Amino acid sequence: MESKIIAIEEDLKKAFDIRKEIFVKEQGVPFEDEFDEFDTLNGQCEHLLVYFNEQPVGTGRIRMVDGYGKLERICILQPYRKLGLGKIIIKALEEAAERNGVSKVKLHGQKQAEGFYNKLGYQTSSDLFMEDGIPHILMVKDLPAR
Repeated sequence: MESKIIAIEEDLKKAFDIRKEIFVKEQGVPFEDEFDEFDTLNGQCEHLLVYFNEQPVGTGRIRMVDGYGKLERICILQPYRKLGLGKIIIKALEEAAERNGVSKVKLHGQKQAEGFYNKLGYQTSSDLFMEDGIPHILMVKDLPAR
């Protein structure tokens, strides 16, 4: 199990394929809502892939917003959930935030994943809200000083 920051278009396409499978097919998010202007390698976001047995099975991205690293589009293909890969994605995105000089991170977490994020030190910071027809909450975390 490992993660890597995406540096080439071929790997970005692999991340998009994972997101299409999970968000569009599995969760019913409209395709046009899932992909946006940050889905490029132009430096506005860092995208990553997580691997299991050398196969890309999960992804996420981070972008810097208002002094925060905003973790986005975090997902893992269904057969590979519950293997600790989500924690690897979060840790890699937090490390990217630190490399960018940011000490606070936030995310719009699906309500059903709130406990997972709590275990990783995230605090719920909003009431429930809907995003793409799915209940979400804002979650925040201060990264430890290094």
